[in-house]
Amino acid sequence: MNYIVFDTLVGKIKVIEEDNKIIEIKFVKDKNNIDSKNKVLKLAKKELEEYFCGKRKNFTFPFKVDGSEFALKVYKALTEIPYGETCSYKDIAKKIGNENSQRAVGGANNKNKLPIIIPCHRVIGSDGKLVGYAEGIEIKQKLLELERKNLRY
Repeated sequence: MNYIVFDTLVGKIKVIEEDNKIIEIKFVKDKNNIDSKNKVLKLAKKELEEYFCGKRKNFTFPFKVDGSEFALKVYKALTEIPYGETCSYKDIAKKIGNENSQRAVGGANNKNKLPIIIPCHRVIGSDGKLVGYAEGIEIKQKLLELERKNLRY
């Protein structure tokens, strides 16, 4: 398992690679940046930096998603939320065919190990309020503002 740590618009993030796939992205409080010669990590860093500069909306680096069958359905639905847009937990529950699973959708979002790539920050409350982001509402707000600002590119 290899990793890098670098600065972004929302603080430091740690990107973890295993078997030539990104398996986790974490928001961290590390003091030092850590670089790597690993090609997948270098590509992930480049693409994430482009995202934070508003120049990238989709990612091409290989990644691996783990989770229950339910969580994988939620993650697939999350990847279908267009850049710069939002939807509610209820919308996701309906999309995966289980209208009453809003809390479970929230639980799956909370376990998402690939934030930004699987854009759980785009899910908001039914009333339009920013709720339920494992990394904190402030980071969620910054990510949504970044995407809205760069929609025209």
